[in-house]
Amino acid sequence: MLSKPVRWWRAAAAVAAGALPCLAFPALSLWWFAYVALVPWMMLLRSAPTGRRAALEGWLGGAGFILAVHHWLLPSLHVFLVPLAALLGLLWIPWALLVRELLGGDGARGRAGAALVLVPAAWLLPELARSWQGLGGPWGLLGASQWQVPPVLRLASVGGVWLVSLLVVAVNCAVVILIVAPAARVPAVAGLTGCAVLTGVVWLWVPRPEVSGGLRVAVVQPGLVADGPDSADRRFDAGERLTRDLAGQRPDLVVWGESSVGADLTARPDLARRLAALSAEVGAPLLVNVDARRAPAGTATATATATATAGGTGTAGTAGGSGAAGIYKSAVLVGPQGPTGARYDKMRLVPFGEYIPARALFGWATSVGKAAGEDRVPGDSPVVMDLPGRPDVRLGPLVCFESAFPDMSRHLAREGAGLLIAQSATSSFQHSWAPAQHASLAALRAAESGRPMVHATLTGISAVYGPSGERLGSALPTSASTAALYEVPLARGTTLYVRFGDWPVGAALAVLAVYCAAEGVRSLRTGKPAPEPTAPRARTARG
Repeated sequence: MLSKPVRWWRAAAAVAAGALPCLAFPALSLWWFAYVALVPWMMLLRSAPTGRRAALEGWLGGAGFILAVHHWLLPSLHVFLVPLAALLGLLWIPWALLVRELLGGDGARGRAGAALVLVPAAWLLPELARSWQGLGGPWGLLGASQWQVPPVLRLASVGGVWLVSLLVVAVNCAVVILIVAPAARVPAVAGLTGCAVLTGVVWLWVPRPEVSGGLRVAVVQPGLVADGPDSADRRFDAGERLTRDLAGQRPDLVVWGESSVGADLTARPDLARRLAALSAEVGAPLLVNVDARRAPAGTATATATATATAGGTGTAGTAGGSGAAGIYKSAVLVGPQGPTGARYDKMRLVPFGEYIPARALFGWATSVGKAAGEDRVPGDSPVVMDLPGRPDVRLGPLVCFESAFPDMSRHLAREGAGLLIAQSATSSFQHSWAPAQHASLAALRAAESGRPMVHATLTGISAVYGPSGERLGSALPTSASTAALYEVPLARGTTLYVRFGDWPVGAALAVLAVYCAAEGVRSLRTGKPAPEPTAPRARTARG
């Protein structure tokens, strides 16, 4: 029996081991480390003396992973991040039990071969569960650490970030087998070879996006604006000034970041007029982002009148918007005649940042962090916008952390979007890993969908990626206050991921279901549960 000091040592080791994969993500971006980052955690789990101990160490490791990958949330959530990590850490318990079951004991060849399939499949369970918006969304999926590796990005075009996560965990599993199970090195080497062959075949044989034409897209990043009662107006002024610098450069589209306009354009016709005049001056429509309480529907007439006075005939209509009163975050396309009527209301809101789940129960979070004082109103449907002057191009807007959701960009690509755009603001986390992590997600979404993606922010990091996930030009750092023009290649065709969706998830769930069914049948036939693997003898305080 383990002594108390040893139990505490193992508990601390589980938290630390679970946190290790965070080093593979931006800002450090040690992408290669992801392929061995799980090894210490898995070694600990396989040596757990009981299933209960493995479950505990799986929970603690999962909590450590969440804390490490999301540590930049501390200024916003404060102490609330700890119980949140503890809650999400529970999702790793089934994976931990399976690691002990298949990799514990003597590492028999048959179980090791099964582990190469079942352990990666089980890893997708917590990734899939926490991809639900209510649990924080799919931020920090293990496959996302490979955002800058071209051959792996090609895998994402086949099976999305899920296929990449499966590959990374499979390699970790094979490394563990090579270390602890000499008798099972043949299947381990076969597994590593299979991962390499799969990546090579996809790299050589899966068609690349077929480039067809291009688009000149300008990103406007105003930079930090000091908080104050007039901060929204000063941010608007900065965006307006930087956009004017684009006059004469012939952009096809100008993109502003999230919350770049702090008032509803129907309630502020003066802002609508200024945006319309700005669009006419640079010769391109503007995709701005309005973060404001929506004016009553009757005020739409004011904007139509104002833009007509400015020489246009535009209206302030909506596309896919919700009619409920409240504060919205909306991507709005503005042309020389004013708002074009194309608007997308953000659908998936950030828990605690933009709304508080079960506010009656968790409303106290506003007193210990920067939680939302009032819930934003979600939109009700995605929107694909026509780009004025370019009938061959349609825009697929997303807002902020919606770029973390593979299904949203896939849906927009299926609906005909030729350019994906994420408008974001991470100024609350300016000097943390958050801006780099957020910008990297656009590379995955571009590779998955075979469509270029623009990640435009207020304060950096802004970046643009081509249809294979490759970075175009230079990213705009958090220190920059500028407007930059990018030559963006457009692409035709459909990736396998867009066509077939999250098939790796379905395959993983099917494999786990077969395994559970087989174990259930075996237990019924023998009349007793499977024997627990014999773990290596643990040292006690007495030796």
